[in-house]
Amino acid sequence: MLNRVVHRLSYIVTNNSSSKLFLFLRVRCISETCSDPSQTFAMSYLKNKLGFSPESALAVCKYVHFKTPDKPDSFIAFLEKLGISKTQVRQIIKSRPALLCSDVEKTLLPKIEFFRSRGVSSPELSKILFYNTRILCRSLEKQIIPCFNNLSNLLRSDSKAVTAIRRNPYIIPCKLDAYILPNIKILRDNGAPEPNIITMFNYHPRAFVMHPDRFKEIVKEVKEMGFNPLLLKFLLAVIVFRKVSKPAMERKFDVYKKWGWSEQEIWEAFRKYPCVMEASKEKISAIMDFLVNKMGIQPLLIANQPSIFGWSLEKRIVPRGLFAQDLLSKGLIKSFRLSALFDTSEEVFIQRFINQYEDKAPELLKLYKEKVELAIGGKYSSG
Repeated sequence: MLNRVVHRLSYIVTNNSSSKLFLFLRVRCISETCSDPSQTFAMSYLKNKLGFSPESALAVCKYVHFKTPDKPDSFIAFLEKLGISKTQVRQIIKSRPALLCSDVEKTLLPKIEFFRSRGVSSPELSKILFYNTRILCRSLEKQIIPCFNNLSNLLRSDSKAVTAIRRNPYIIPCKLDAYILPNIKILRDNGAPEPNIITMFNYHPRAFVMHPDRFKEIVKEVKEMGFNPLLLKFLLAVIVFRKVSKPAMERKFDVYKKWGWSEQEIWEAFRKYPCVMEASKEKISAIMDFLVNKMGIQPLLIANQPSIFGWSLEKRIVPRGLFAQDLLSKGLIKSFRLSALFDTSEEVFIQRFINQYEDKAPELLKLYKEKVELAIGGKYSSG
C-alpha cells in the first residue's frame, strides 16, 4: 500500500512541471527509507511500542537502525526503572535517537551506578537525565567522573556538587576550565570573597557558564553601578545581568513605569534588591495590581520594599495581604510595615499577627488558613 502511494507521488511530481525539485527528492527519500527492512521494522516499533506518529518515527529512523527489539526494549526498560514516563521516553528518543541502540549493561548502567555512589537519588537522576540526555552519550571515565570530581572539589562536598547538577543538569560534562573557573577568578580578582562566590555558584551554577570576556563586562558594569564586591548583593546583581537580557530588562522597566515608578526609583529598587528584575512582566503587573488596587498601597512604598517581588503572589503576598486587611477592619492593628508583613518567615508571621491577638480573636488562625486556600484556589495568579 505504502509503495503504491510512493509511486503515485513520484508520477505526479515527474509529470507536473510546476512541482519543485525538493518535493521529488523528498518522495525519493521516503521511498528509499521505507524500502530498507531495518527502517521498516524500526518505524513499526516506534509507532506500536511508543506511540510515535509516522512523521516522528521517520525523523528518528534517519539516525538509528535496528532489526530486532532487543536493544530498544532494554533501553526503554532502563529508563522506566528510573521513573521516566512514556512521554518523557519519547522526548529522550527524539533528542538522542542513537540511545535506542545502546548497550545498557556496558555503557549506561555504570553511569547510573556512579551517580548513585555519589549520593544522587533515583528521582533526581530521572530529572537530570531527562533535561540533559547527553550525559548518557558522554564517556564516564574521560568526561563525567572528572567533571563531577572538579565540581565536588570546587564546592568542597559531593552533596553540593549534586545540588549544583540538579539545579543545572547541563553543567555535566561542562569544561570547568573553559568557563566556570575563569569566571570565578574574575569575581575573585574584583574583590568578591571566595565563600560568597561558592554560595552563589551553588545556587546559580548556570549563571557561571558564560564566555569569560562577556562575564568580565557584566562584572565591570555592576561594579560601576556602585555595588560593593564584598557583599552577596554584588554577586546577585551580576547573576541578574547574566540571566536577563537588556531588551527583557527594558520591557520590565516599562511595566514598573506604568505603575508610577521613575527610572531612578527603578534603579534604586534594583540596588536594594537586584532580583527585582528577575520577576516576569506578568508577575510584576499582578503583584502591583493586588498591592495598589486591592490593598491601596502607594506605588512608591512598594518601590522602597522591592524584596516583595521575590515572593510568591499566590502563596504569600495575597493570603497575608488579605489577612492584614481583616486585622485592620477588626481594629486589631492600625497599620503595618511591608517588610513585617511579607518578608518574615511563616513562624514569625503567625506569632506576630495571629498568636499575639489570640485572646481577642481566637478565630484568626482559621481565618488566615481560609485566605491561603483562597489564594491558592486560583483567583489570584501571576501568570
